[in-house]
Amino acid sequence: MKSYMAKANEVERKWYVVDAENKVLGRLATEIANILSGKNKPIYTNHVDTGDYVIVINADKIKLTGKKLEQKTHFYHTGYPGGDRYVSYAKLIQEKPEMIIELAVKGMLPKSSLGRNMIKKLKVYSGTEHGHEAQKPEVYEF
Repeated sequence: MKSYMAKANEVERKWYVVDAENKVLGRLATEIANILSGKNKPIYTNHVDTGDYVIVINADKIKLTGKKLEQKTHFYHTGYPGGDRYVSYAKLIQEKPEMIIELAVKGMLPKSSLGRNMIKKLKVYSGTEHGHEAQKPEVYEF
């Protein structure tokens, strides 16, 4: 009996819509990361990108448990000396709610060229509108 190895040009990709309203950030991010990497498919091969496209809507209505909204911060560096910047998640959810989901999912994907290709298949929108009706996305329920 032979093992099946998926090939990059033979993978069929679907589009899914995920509604983030009243969903907990970490639990939502793990499900999205599994879809992007293809772990929900029987043809999953770890060295090939077998994942599907994911459209996340209502990113501004995501929930954070505990005191994370006030205490959790996002760190980045401007590239200049003394350029450390910390932004609280309360401020991020007001200004860039899409970024919260992108950061959480990106941290759960491989840190390689394969992971960089997977994160490109994630489309996050703060409202209910998205411009991907032509791809005929299916609603994905958890």
